[in-house]
Amino acid sequence: MAVENQYLSDAETILSHRHDNGADLWTTPDKRLLKGSPFSTFDSVLFLSELGMPPEDPVLKAAADLIFSVWQDDGRFKIYPKGSILPCQTAIAANVLCHLGYVSDSRIQKTFRHFLDTQYKDGGWRCNKFSYGHGEETEYSNPKPTLNVLDAFRFSDCLNKEQALDKAVDFLLEHWVIRKPIGPCHYGIGTLFMQVEYPFRNYNLFEYVYILSFYDRAKNDSRFLEALECLKSKTVDGQIIVERVVPKLAKLSFCKKGAPSALATKRYHEILENLNVK
Repeated sequence: MAVENQYLSDAETILSHRHDNGADLWTTPDKRLLKGSPFSTFDSVLFLSELGMPPEDPVLKAAADLIFSVWQDDGRFKIYPKGSILPCQTAIAANVLCHLGYVSDSRIQKTFRHFLDTQYKDGGWRCNKFSYGHGEETEYSNPKPTLNVLDAFRFSDCLNKEQALDKAVDFLLEHWVIRKPIGPCHYGIGTLFMQVEYPFRNYNLFEYVYILSFYDRAKNDSRFLEALECLKSKTVDGQIIVERVVPKLAKLSFCKKGAPSALATKRYHEILENLNVK
């Protein structure tokens, strides 16, 4: 485990939950990979990766194999044994695997093709699941799954070369203007969005700016620059202060609420590097 000493206890805490859902690697016997958040398979893998655990670690390799075991021939991921396969589920599965270094895997390449073939007319990705009814706001894509798709694609050769991704960036930048809850799952930009949440889990300012900073389409856009300034205004001595963290992670040292986070600040510096800001 190539995790710095200061984060070993955090990694051990995350690993201690790996059987909570009845099977190994944070899942259930029937492979519900989103079950048990924030200690689901997907969340836990991303946390350990954020802490510095290398993809070749046996735990992460086994988790990758588990995720790939639910991959379908059409490129989607079936992360629940029953029910529809939703775009948001495939987006998070693909994103996790890209973070683990599998972007060149032929299965992920097929998943990328699936995303490009199923992009909604407004540039994002959208589930046909209407928990809040069928209001006019549900005619938009879902911002968070769209952000996850862009996060996955930033590891690929399509980055800053594929027009379809520029269209997805435009959709997310326009949400900065719209603000109101949109999409079938009602993602909005309000008080909670504007709080700096870390590690990245929910649709929020920090993750929004971080992922969009990889895309040339966003870098000089006034909407993106406004969001960036909002994030900058929340830093203290150049450091990211965690404003919101899910309660079950509150005792972990790398993401303490109200305190500076070295790993979050590292992500912030990546944003500045992407923009060539010193």
